[in-house]
Amino acid sequence: MSKKKRAELREAIADRRGAADAAAARDWVAERGIEELECLVPDQAGVARGKIMPAQKFFQSPTMNMPSSIFHQTIAGGYADEDAPGGGDPADSDLVLQPDFSTLSVVPWASDPTGQIIHDAFHRDGRPVEVSPRALLRRVSDLFENKGWSPVVAPEIEFYLVKPNTDPDYPLEPPIGRSGRPETGRQSYSISAVNEFDELFEDIYDFSEAQGLEIDTLIHEEGAAQMEINLRHGAPLALADQVFLFKRTIREAALKHSMYATFMAKPIANQPGSAMHIHQSVRDAKTGRNIFSDDQGKPSPEFFAFLAGTQKYMPTVMTLLAPYVNSYRRLTRHSSAPINVQWGYDNRTTGIRVPPSGPEARRVENRVPSSDANPYLAIAATLACGYLGMVEGLTPSEPIDGSAYGLDYDLPRGLLEAVSAFEDCGPLQSVFGRTFVQTFAAIKRAEFETFMRVISPWEREYLLLNV
Repeated sequence: MSKKKRAELREAIADRRGAADAAAARDWVAERGIEELECLVPDQAGVARGKIMPAQKFFQSPTMNMPSSIFHQTIAGGYADEDAPGGGDPADSDLVLQPDFSTLSVVPWASDPTGQIIHDAFHRDGRPVEVSPRALLRRVSDLFENKGWSPVVAPEIEFYLVKPNTDPDYPLEPPIGRSGRPETGRQSYSISAVNEFDELFEDIYDFSEAQGLEIDTLIHEEGAAQMEINLRHGAPLALADQVFLFKRTIREAALKHSMYATFMAKPIANQPGSAMHIHQSVRDAKTGRNIFSDDQGKPSPEFFAFLAGTQKYMPTVMTLLAPYVNSYRRLTRHSSAPINVQWGYDNRTTGIRVPPSGPEARRVENRVPSSDANPYLAIAATLACGYLGMVEGLTPSEPIDGSAYGLDYDLPRGLLEAVSAFEDCGPLQSVFGRTFVQTFAAIKRAEFETFMRVISPWEREYLLLNV
């Protein structure tokens, strides 16, 4: 495709998404005959909370109120202990949600003409809500901007297609493709295995195009009916918004074809887990030059400092990169997932990979985050690690040649260990703010307590008659 054609395509996609202000949004909605608007706010799990209202009513008063508890809810629907630090507002007072008109798009799977728009959360005095995931990512991005830097990210999201499963006591299974048979072996990068679900992926592409979302590539991953979608690089908040919307899109498209799409980190035993790899680089805000390369095109001191910060601080942000008990089932030895913070050039066994590239595309790929992570928080966390490395002038270890799978664990092995490391890191407290750290930790501990109430098949298998 020529540069001109590519530019025309990107302009057409951009026209499907976003408005400059309320007046432009009103015109955009009227032109498309939109009858309802889904007013969305991503919570700590990356779940879409909000309200649906008639478009006419929305423009009469585009701000809305929702209780502060939406940012304190666990994935199980409960809440953190109000008496614990970070437990939330005992009065559950209202927050003010204001639309970000740049995120306006259609909801292509809706039966009636419907639009969607992501909102930001504010206190009544106008302050951003400290525990809002979008606000946290903005906070981290601002740290870069204050240094004259512009971070750039490109996420890769893995997920499984599975048969509908209405009984959680039964294991998940691959769905039936067009051949009438489920996958049994691993079909990494297989075109024919992707073609098994052609109609589903045609809908995903159509839904994405209608929303102005750009898919870079689609591949079949290692697991049975495991797929990966890569997004084009861009600004952190814009890419986090895209991942947030892509997850919704993929789930909706799968349901249309009588399947589930799951972003669980480890949904099926004896199959690889699902990751959200995040490629990162940093540009000079004035010139647009990639500061990871020096004037001779070689790796710069900033590049190595970013790497070193990722090595040093990634174990302390693991609760954001691997936020659930299930997440740590993926991060086990010889399971196609990293277990340490080693780095290497074009080495997929390390937690931190430097892909082959020219000087302008030099970047760092963080391979640790799980696909179950909230994209806003995961991107904020991995950028924060690199930022701290740059401002502290850190030096990384030597790169790894060969496999890093046999080396020692550097990362927490479980959720509670990760939460404690998160709380105990002083530099992260200054980056994220104490309020967010306490709130997220309280939510994770509450989720762990609900997990502990469930008796697993392993316990029934090995303890029932043997102890």
